[in-house]
Amino acid sequence: MAGHLAAAGHSVTVYNRTAAKALEWVAHHGHQASPTPAEAVEGAEYVMMCVGNDHDVREVALGAHGAIPAMDAGTILVDHTTASADVARELAAACAQRGIGFVDAPVSGGQAGAVNGQLTVMCGSDDIDTFGAARSVIMAYARECRRLGTAGAGQTTKMVNQICIAGLLQGLAEGVAFAQRAGLDVDEVVETISKGAAGSWQMENRARTMAAGEFEFGFAVEWMRKDLGICLAEADRLGARLPVTALVDQMYKQVVERGGTRWDTSSLVQLLQQP
Repeated sequence: MAGHLAAAGHSVTVYNRTAAKALEWVAHHGHQASPTPAEAVEGAEYVMMCVGNDHDVREVALGAHGAIPAMDAGTILVDHTTASADVARELAAACAQRGIGFVDAPVSGGQAGAVNGQLTVMCGSDDIDTFGAARSVIMAYARECRRLGTAGAGQTTKMVNQICIAGLLQGLAEGVAFAQRAGLDVDEVVETISKGAAGSWQMENRARTMAAGEFEFGFAVEWMRKDLGICLAEADRLGARLPVTALVDQMYKQVVERGGTRWDTSSLVQLLQQP
């Protein structure tokens, strides 16, 4: 994502909690790296953040050397982390106190979407103009970027995204495993049914690797479990029922117990192939 910003002509300063990764990026793209978030945001008009979870967001944005206290009034913070809606609203309030614009903007599309500049970005912001300004920059690495409501709406939309994907992957895993036990050629089955109502991105990109038992790529199970935990916690708060999501989360727990923490989320099929 930072590479696309650099390619679009922006002056980019990067920070990573693993300093070697930031230096590697600079060696490849040029520009510069800083050792702390506070130093990285000096003079920046836009600050894009993408870390792991709520704790990481608070540490990088509000910690001892955090970004927000060092940002100038009139600048904009965009948080691409998949985190809770609560932490998005917390950051929005902290930014408002300093006259900083804020957009919570989790993404979908995985590593391939980031590399190819084809991410889908789901946004929440209390100010439409702030979102509009941020969107003009975000589109350097996105194919879709839309405001769904006030601060936190981006995160709740990402929850909807993960809820849908969880059920879809379980259904696809069951379909692939069933086809294999029935002696069908999975490639031919997918080629046929992907053109109909069952077709999806997951089917097009993951069914064949599911059948082959290949999971060493893509969106890791540990990240999906983190995301589903956020979904389930928010569902409890809203009084919403997520029975399939809760079931799939437990299936992923079994994948982790098999050593699949870093396997792709399509590894659900392994539980059916090797019960």
